[in-house]
Amino acid sequence: MVKDVRLNSLGFAKPVSETRVVVAMSGGVDSSVVAALLSEQGYDVIGVTLQLYDHGAALSKKGACCSGIDIHDARNVADEMGFPHYVLDYENLFKEAVIDEFAQSYLAGATPVPCIRCNERVKFKDLLQTARDLDADCMATGHYIQRKIGVNGAELHCAVDADRDQSYFLFSTTPEQLDFLRFPLGHLASKGDTRKLAAKYGLSVADKPDSQDICFVPNGNYASVIEKLHPEAADGGEIVHLDGRILGRHEGVIRYTVGQRRGLGIGGLEEPLYVISLDVKTKRVIVGPKELLKTRVVPVSEINWLGSSKLTGGQELQISVKVRSTRPPREAILRPLSHRQCEIELLNPEEGVAPGQACVFYETGGTRILGGGWITKRA
Repeated sequence: MVKDVRLNSLGFAKPVSETRVVVAMSGGVDSSVVAALLSEQGYDVIGVTLQLYDHGAALSKKGACCSGIDIHDARNVADEMGFPHYVLDYENLFKEAVIDEFAQSYLAGATPVPCIRCNERVKFKDLLQTARDLDADCMATGHYIQRKIGVNGAELHCAVDADRDQSYFLFSTTPEQLDFLRFPLGHLASKGDTRKLAAKYGLSVADKPDSQDICFVPNGNYASVIEKLHPEAADGGEIVHLDGRILGRHEGVIRYTVGQRRGLGIGGLEEPLYVISLDVKTKRVIVGPKELLKTRVVPVSEINWLGSSKLTGGQELQISVKVRSTRPPREAILRPLSHRQCEIELLNPEEGVAPGQACVFYETGGTRILGGGWITKRA
């Protein structure tokens, strides 16, 4: 007779008290609720918070994750709930893996998304390995996304709350990482439900505002960060219309992004103009009419594929894609060029598709994330 082996809520066939889970605690309400929830359920919880940038700056910075006050808040939650908490200094790793590439991408005329690289190269790599070193059965985070078990194993699915869904920032999660990760908040209907749980557990962060900025970019001023690392990046140049007219001067291409309209300093013209491209070599900002921002074919590289079948050349897949985190998925055709490169054809052209942004693949009409890659410049 086969013995009935029941799985606990994290998917392990053993008592919760014998199941160790490392919770990545940013100090915000989401990860704090995850830690409190699992602790209340009886799991062997260990909280870990990362110090990612200069401690002196971190202590005074507000409005971004992993700041000094956040480390303090995470420690307080651990004390309130009675589980151990550790702070790991990942400052050098974070600079090498995230900040330096962020600056280099901007210098190359791209528009990077450092939060994706942080998940990919720091949280879901080195921190995940630390969790394994602590003999954890899994690592849990406060991300709004769902992990479901399909025919071929763990799958990544959008959060129930579309307004909080973070799938765009987690497309590069590998199948091996997904086996070890858990996302206890993905099924909640709204952020309000998370705050109700925080209040239920009496957490001091229950009413803490959500982080807004990229953690190492104060007040959203990307240019100041890049200029600090690369002073030459502030060199000025010409603002040029696509028809060749020189319309003005700028104070560094790093201060502009594809699709930008405001702040160009070229007022008084009859037609509204937008940044169409950035020519880093000639230090030119190229502008033109809005219709020239529309893109139908998008080259994508560094693909992380999470679909059930392998990507092979010659096939066409009907999928949906996001080319910006704030836009809904759009219908598209995926044409693989290799297992790491593809061409995406948007059935309806999108505006402001920029190199350096992510292109995330979704199952058409469903919630499953099929992977994604990085938008590159057209050859």
